[in-house]
Amino acid sequence: MRVFTGIQPSGDLHLGNYFGSIKQMVDAQEQNDTFAFIANYHAMTSLSDGERLRELTMQAAIDFLALGIDPERSTFWVQSDVKEVLELYWILSSFTPMGLLERAHSYKDKTAKGIAANHSLFSYPVLMAADILLFSPDVIPVGKDQIQHVEIARDIAIKFNNEYGDIFKLPEYQIAENVATVPGTDGQKMSKSYGNTVNIFGEEKKQLKTIKKIVTENVPLEAPKEYEECNVYNMAKLFLNENECVELQERYKRGGEGHGHFKLYLHDVIWDYFKPYRERREYFQNNQDEVRKILEDGASKARRVASEVIEKVRTVTGIAY
Repeated sequence: MRVFTGIQPSGDLHLGNYFGSIKQMVDAQEQNDTFAFIANYHAMTSLSDGERLRELTMQAAIDFLALGIDPERSTFWVQSDVKEVLELYWILSSFTPMGLLERAHSYKDKTAKGIAANHSLFSYPVLMAADILLFSPDVIPVGKDQIQHVEIARDIAIKFNNEYGDIFKLPEYQIAENVATVPGTDGQKMSKSYGNTVNIFGEEKKQLKTIKKIVTENVPLEAPKEYEECNVYNMAKLFLNENECVELQERYKRGGEGHGHFKLYLHDVIWDYFKPYRERREYFQNNQDEVRKILEDGASKARRVASEVIEKVRTVTGIAY
């Protein structure tokens, strides 16, 4: 089964990125044909500093490799190294109703937050559809907020297929229900746009300071505490097995510990979990030529797949003459 996913090079990775997408991607490598890319074209909807985009693209590649993307088992590349995606983006635009894009939640949410409305932001779902359809995936692991983009890609593919035959495979989205929405420090979905993230990499003291800011209820130290709605517990359980979750629940119910104790526990759990990943990240940070070679090889593999699809599209649409 071919599994497909990507992530924007938007800066420091946080727990929402990891559990919402990256971990699923890494796990998928074990038994699937995994395609993973760094979406630097998409990043241009909110970033115009060219030097910063270059830095963030390399940072994303290093972070992905550190967190377990294996270039021997996955096709791993940078979006802009496979130019066929832009050609397909334009062709698919002719099969995308305006109403479909006007209903896109992402566009409405971002403009509501003050992001300038422009064509790239509006047509973002079409480029995402091109990303997806160019590589004929079976499954796309997503967070709940990305389901609509997969549905839009399917709608566009259906319109194209109705016109030209079964050119595009219709992908399915896949959600790990227990981790699809990772809580941020304020209890909302963890997101950079909300300023409520807990980063994966960085200084230990800074991470601890962030965790101490997690919003919790005001309960006396000796009193039992609710864990179901506790932001600290709901973040910690992502790292714990069933027995460890039960043990933590019992600590909440016993009382005698404050939320400050649970925040320190959460910090230790997170710091220990990512220790081997920090070590791998340091290696790739010090060997960036190796990272570039990995990305070049991945782009070559991706282009071989993309070229087969785009040639079919060129033929049926008359672009190839």
